[in-house]
Amino acid sequence: MGNVFQHLIERHPSQRVSIGKIALGGGASIVVQSMTNTDTADIGATTRQVYELAEAGSELVRITVNTPEAAAAVPQIRSRLDSMNCDVPLIGDFHYNGHRLLTEFPDCAQALAKYRINPGNVGRTRDEDDPFSIMIAAAIRHDKPVRIGVNWGSLDQNLAVRMMDENSRLAQPKNVREVTRAALILSALQSAQRAEQLGLAHDRIVLSCKVSEVQDLIAVYRSLAQQCDYALHLGLTEAGMGSKGIVASTAALAVLLQEGIGDTIRISLTPEPGGSRAQEVLVAQEILQTMGMRAFAPMVVACPGCGRTTSTGFQELAQSIQAHLRSQMPLWREQYDGVENMTVAVMGCIVNGPGESKLTNIGISLPGTGENPAAPVYIDGEKAMTLRGDNIAAEFKQIVDEYVAKKYARR
Repeated sequence: MGNVFQHLIERHPSQRVSIGKIALGGGASIVVQSMTNTDTADIGATTRQVYELAEAGSELVRITVNTPEAAAAVPQIRSRLDSMNCDVPLIGDFHYNGHRLLTEFPDCAQALAKYRINPGNVGRTRDEDDPFSIMIAAAIRHDKPVRIGVNWGSLDQNLAVRMMDENSRLAQPKNVREVTRAALILSALQSAQRAEQLGLAHDRIVLSCKVSEVQDLIAVYRSLAQQCDYALHLGLTEAGMGSKGIVASTAALAVLLQEGIGDTIRISLTPEPGGSRAQEVLVAQEILQTMGMRAFAPMVVACPGCGRTTSTGFQELAQSIQAHLRSQMPLWREQYDGVENMTVAVMGCIVNGPGESKLTNIGISLPGTGENPAAPVYIDGEKAMTLRGDNIAAEFKQIVDEYVAKKYARR
């Protein structure tokens, strides 16, 4: 798997931006990021959630910095993460009062790896002492990159009204949606131009224009990518909950990524009550991995089941194997090269079971209803053994573990 298809995709020609140890754009791998939903002033809770997200594979983690208490907490969060050997870069999410917080809390400004500025609510004039200019000055002073993130829901109203007025005077006015899309893009590009005029380097700027509807997101980013070479951050503003959020994010991002647009992604899922925030990381990884753009963890191929598979055995085994692979990855990642590219098949009957199993690194074909109670195991395309009895799951996990140890070079 890995980068099997990536050479077929011509990437959007973007400037490379360095964010701590992470490279964005310029042909670098597409980066997965996430955001905490804890009160940043709660140092313990925020540190734990950042660590959880980083362990799940988030390569950048954004945190809300909205109060003096939150700003004061940021250096302590960074220090605690460092003591836990967690060096994931932290992004500060600022709205309304970011200019004051970055000025009054220089340790916060330094501890963050990047600032996110929303030009729709930060306030901006041509005055060099306006909030936008003050935030850009802080970024220059502390040598930090900036994401200028425009949102449909918080678009600069002065700009929107002006463009609507201009549109209404046209002989053939565009519809409101088209004008709003154009306003999003113009807000981002004008803000980036202003940041450069203030002294921020071109390769220290990332842009995003986020909306909540799939077709709008695709249209906006296609146009944005044609008009600039800034690194681009992709994601729906509010993807939604559960399957809706996953499907909407996949539908939008898959189109753009396939067209070579996007340098970093976030899946803005609404978590289930009590659910793990890390789900958004797993979804982002699986989008990239199933598209052949990156590899994060071994993938399990499993059939959907039919009237031949009335037992739940293969479903339970597939679930158990997938959980096992995910749980082992933090350890395997440190010990073995390339294990994230491994594929494992758990199939339910003789129709496609042997064939699919032969196409993966390791595959098992469980017996369907009425079939001989035996489960052939295939390794690298060849039948290696047949499992029988009540311990098939444990035995197959052991086979997988032994395969990893033999197949992938120890670091």
